Order: sequence, then structure tokens, then C-alpha cells
Amino acid sequence: MKKYLIGLGVIILFVALYILVAYNGLVGNGEAIDGQWAQVETQYQRRFDLIPSVVETVKGFAKQEQAIFADIAEARTRYAGASSASDRVKAANQVESVLGRLLAVVENYPDLKSSELFSQLNIELEGTENRISVERKRFNDLIRGYNLRVKRFPSSSVASYFGFGEREYFEAVSGAENSPTVQF
Repeated sequence: MKKYLIGLGVIILFVALYILVAYNGLVGNGEAIDGQWAQVETQYQRRFDLIPSVVETVKGFAKQEQAIFADIAEARTRYAGASSASDRVKAANQVESVLGRLLAVVENYPDLKSSELFSQLNIELEGTENRISVERKRFNDLIRGYNLRVKRFPSSSVASYFGFGEREYFEAVSGAENSPTVQF
């Protein structure tokens, strides 16, 4: 009888240790995801800091493009007012769409493309877009690992008991694979 109690105690100890390790792993993964999302937002902020300079430079050359400038302002406002990561993703995708239209407008202004200020801003913006892409990939990689832990047995039992749920991937808005068209 004593051996059975010791065996049962060892089993309970192992189960408790597994639950502790699984719980702490899920918490750690969740924090890593939140930290990586902060990195994505840092790069978005860099983009948003550059956009007004690009817009002002383009405005000097393209006075008739006021609708694009208004759309950029609206998209930046939506991003600033977004309360969840999902809403921020949608707002960021809107910014990308409008920014793509702005850069398409630039193609019609050879004097603007040869402007040293615009060239420098454009290089900075391209670098920022590359950083955003890298940070999004890292974010999605962390989401994948976390979601696998939430779905796989036996950690799925711990996840559901403690209320850990799947997280959303960062996905491009539909139609993002198409280049924007601007007609005059």
C-alpha cells in the first residue's frame, strides 16, 4: 500500500511539474509575442514619422494630389486610434495601400524623383519598410510557435484550463499583392 502511495505521489509530482513548466512556457511565449509586436509598432512609428516629410516633399510637386494626402492623414489617425493589435494591423495595411498610391504618383514627377531630399527620404522609407517586413516575420514566427503549443496535446489541456487561446497572425490585406494604380 505504501509503494502505491509513493508511486501515486511521484505521478502527481510529475504532473504538477509538467503543468508548471507548460504554464510558464505559455506565459513566456505570450510575452515574447507581445514584445515582438512592440518591435513591429516601433517600425510603424518610424514609418509614420517619415511619412509627413515625404508628403510635404511631394506636395510641393503634386498639388493636385490632395485626395492622397487626406487619405494618408486619415490612415495615420486610424492607426493612432486603434485599440487592439488586430485593429492596428488593419490600419497599418490601409497606410501601406495609401503609401503605395503616393509612391505611384511620384513616378509621374521626374523633377521630384531627382530631388535630393526626396531621394534621401525615399531611401529611409524603403529601409523602414524592410525592417517592418522583418519584424512582421519574426512576429508571425512567434505566433506559430505559440499556437502550436496551444493546440498540441498535452499542453493544449494546460492552455485551455488557464485560458490561453490562439493568437492571430499578421496577414496582409487582400489585394496587397497588386500594385496600386494612379491615373490622371
